[in-house]
Amino acid sequence: MDLISGQPFWPLRNGLIASYPALDSSVECQVAVLGAGITGALVAWHLAEAGVDVVVVDKRDVATGSTAASTCLLQYELDVPLHRLVQRVGEDHAVRAYRACHVALGTLAKIDRRLGGGHGFKRTKSLQGASRAEHVPGLRRELLLRRRHGFAVEWWSRAQLNRLSTLPYPAALHVLDAAQVDGHRLTHALLRAAAGRGARIYDRTGVTRRTTTRHGITLRTDRGPIIRARRLIVATGYETAPYLADALTQLTSTFALVTEPRDEFSGWPGNRLIWETARPYVYLRTTDDGRALIGGYDEPGCNPRRREALLPQKTARLVRRFGQLLPEAECEVACSWAGTFAETPDGLPYIGAHPRVPHTLFALGYGGNGIVFSLIAAEIIRDLVCEGRSRDADLFRFERALAR
Repeated sequence: MDLISGQPFWPLRNGLIASYPALDSSVECQVAVLGAGITGALVAWHLAEAGVDVVVVDKRDVATGSTAASTCLLQYELDVPLHRLVQRVGEDHAVRAYRACHVALGTLAKIDRRLGGGHGFKRTKSLQGASRAEHVPGLRRELLLRRRHGFAVEWWSRAQLNRLSTLPYPAALHVLDAAQVDGHRLTHALLRAAAGRGARIYDRTGVTRRTTTRHGITLRTDRGPIIRARRLIVATGYETAPYLADALTQLTSTFALVTEPRDEFSGWPGNRLIWETARPYVYLRTTDDGRALIGGYDEPGCNPRRREALLPQKTARLVRRFGQLLPEAECEVACSWAGTFAETPDGLPYIGAHPRVPHTLFALGYGGNGIVFSLIAAEIIRDLVCEGRSRDADLFRFERALAR
């Protein structure tokens, strides 16, 4: 699948961080991880740290699929607000999922430090603005519910927004726990650390066929050699069709641009993450080299030609929206791009075993919270592989969708 149009910022900025060989001879391992983006890297690192013999394989170069296009906002809230998620999955399930994402923010901070930093990771805060006046009551319900369950949130009135920013929202939810990162750099750091623990990493090697036996899985590659593993971890993001027959998601194309660096962006309230209640929404963040990044104006589907044709129009719309939100700040476009992502009906990812796919675990961080979901998936899969169970696996199981 062609996942990206245009020129994503992260590989352009970072260049070729590292290269890995293609698979040139058959190998055996305990666990094969399919996919070398941020999800596969987190899974491989967690397994290698636990002493598991891991092989990672990807048909592309490392971190050049969806990871390269990610805008890398890290939030504990989902695209589905907590008060709506409660209606879909129940209050206990919904709050546990939000708390798991909240804990994941702190875990990602620890991983960044453990890997030596330098991956653009930064703890910050976020603002979710009410796009229209009629969205204010729903945002207020979200505030009260989150406070009731112990999440640190504040209400910003129109007057407070006027004092601290140029944002035109009638009100906003101020969330005290958020973060941002350069997922491209973090992926390379995770894979480097996993390799230091014995993981074997191969890119530019496509898997053409898999065969299941009583004792494991055999993967045949387009280069000839095979991989024999006791278990397979599918971390292929939005390209799971060969491994999962169920149509559990809706593919969507999103668009983004990054500006030239500036000393400041006047009217931006403290470089917080910014996003909106509208669907689809626009979102903004800054980078560690002084740029602004804005994305959104999603379109259903992932047709590469249509996505490519829409990119100039969507870039122009993002520039206009930037000017509406931050009229005193300059938006000089450095590069723009589009990428594909997937959404689930309840906004939660699919993680763990599928009842009809033996010897296989899935790490599918679908939704707007991909990197946070990927970290959760890596922890769950490590626990399932090493201990046979995981505390949070029930939150993201496939059965919730298959039962519909």
